[in-house]
Amino acid sequence: MFYYLEGIVTITGQNLAVIDIGGAGYACMTTLGTLSRLETGKKSRLYTYCNIKEDAFDIYGFFDLSEKRCFEHLLGVSGVGPKAALSILSANTPESLALAVISDDEAALTAAPGIGKKLAARIILELKDKVSKGADALRSSGYSAPRGDGGQPGQKQRDAAAALAVLGYSQGEISAAMRGIDISSMSVEEIIREVLKNSVKQ
Repeated sequence: MFYYLEGIVTITGQNLAVIDIGGAGYACMTTLGTLSRLETGKKSRLYTYCNIKEDAFDIYGFFDLSEKRCFEHLLGVSGVGPKAALSILSANTPESLALAVISDDEAALTAAPGIGKKLAARIILELKDKVSKGADALRSSGYSAPRGDGGQPGQKQRDAAAALAVLGYSQGEISAAMRGIDISSMSVEEIIREVLKNSVKQ
């Protein structure tokens, strides 16, 4: 099983990037977001998910681990296959998808080609159980969130933790990531983006 593929980007197309490694071209199906960050003729690394079946060996590649992680969690939803997950992540970034789940924003999911209202509702429903884990992550770990004008911990910190849980982050990971970020003046999406950026540094 491949963890990542690193080589020269030789071909890009619709949801496709070909990575040349030692003269062999590996076809990776990918998202519009990943494609926008690749340059033909330049070296790049894609983190991979392999879908192996009797009649196929499909490779899905992602520019960073947060996108791959989100892809894998979408696959855990009943009725969501690799093509549907790829479509959703081409229409949404990991952070915007997580925010859509915690805010019941079906429109953000149905904006992806091939995703209807019924499937969007199921995705939100099945990922919602992660929200409660994320919402409790800071309290259970002993993290003390900055206090807002009313003297209570900010709701945006709890929302960010919930969204990160949707993306598959554990309570320990969320707590550790929050401690390293000055979140007092940041929006929920900025907090999520900062955590994701820090978590994928290798």
